[in-house]
Amino acid sequence: MEDLLHQRCFNHMFREAVARCPECHRYFCRECVTEHEDKVLCAACLGNKTNADVSSLSRFGGLARIIHFLLGGMLLWVFFYYLGQILLSLPSSFHEGTLWEMGWWKPQ
Repeated sequence: MEDLLHQRCFNHMFREAVARCPECHRYFCRECVTEHEDKVLCAACLGNKTNADVSSLSRFGGLARIIHFLLGGMLLWVFFYYLGQILLSLPSSFHEGTLWEMGWWKPQ
């Protein structure tokens, strides 16, 4: 704590430092640090860390997009298939518009 007492922010020389980045070991004010995975990091180290995470996922990004596209297309096909099956199961009088004239809802 003694070390932090007389330090100034790396980005703002007139501000008092409140934290030290564990990655680059520089001192920063409250506005220059953020919490990520229970660590207080500066913006530059946080950017490096997130870029590394994204680059590891980007290897399979194209494959994941193709799989999502195919699954979405298959889901749409299943939806419209069963919608068509439901419409086909309705009586032909419903499609002709004469179902409402029959009085099927009244007891005979």
